[in-house]
Amino acid sequence: MTPAEQKMAFLFSLRSRGITDKTVLTAMEKVDRAAFIRGTFADRAYEDTPLPIASGQTISQPSIVALMTQALDVQPRDKVLEIGTGSGYQAAILAQLARRVYTVDRYATLVSQAQALFNDLGYHTITAILGDGTRGLPEQAPFDRIILTAAAEDPPSPLLAQLRVGGIMVLPVGQSDTVQTLVKVHKTENGLDYEELRASRFVPLMAGLGKDN
Repeated sequence: MTPAEQKMAFLFSLRSRGITDKTVLTAMEKVDRAAFIRGTFADRAYEDTPLPIASGQTISQPSIVALMTQALDVQPRDKVLEIGTGSGYQAAILAQLARRVYTVDRYATLVSQAQALFNDLGYHTITAILGDGTRGLPEQAPFDRIILTAAAEDPPSPLLAQLRVGGIMVLPVGQSDTVQTLVKVHKTENGLDYEELRASRFVPLMAGLGKDN
């Protein structure tokens, strides 16, 4: 299969899994997932499957990235916070849609690799930060959108506090040893509205900094 055929099949796969937002599909088309996968797994970049990356983490399957991005409903002037930089792929997708993206990870190796990749690829609106994702990024708050790529038992209260009224948070909720649920949280003047999206499985959200392998 040629690269062009691979990309067509990739986009068709996303549409067949319920991704209908044209701006999200365009962003998924523009960002080459292969650039975010090192070594022997690079030739599987267009498969709809999670793949291993450094520090014992994974790059999420594209349909989940697209689904979470679609649910986040990012607008062109939005400032977005991502918890769990990982490979940097999700942040690169968000950068196609938002004004500014801040992404936090607990692993120094992932942060340095992702920031170098963002610089190489010209994603100058993304800033990768080494930090404890459970605390968010209060110095840059409030955020219009917040996305977590690690599962919490409940939406973390520091992150909810950093979400502006009218903002949206998307995250997997559930205990680490069970199947989790992707949840969309809409912060209103009257409180929080929750919408369950689908079952999922992510690594657990951990406090503190990680020790790189």
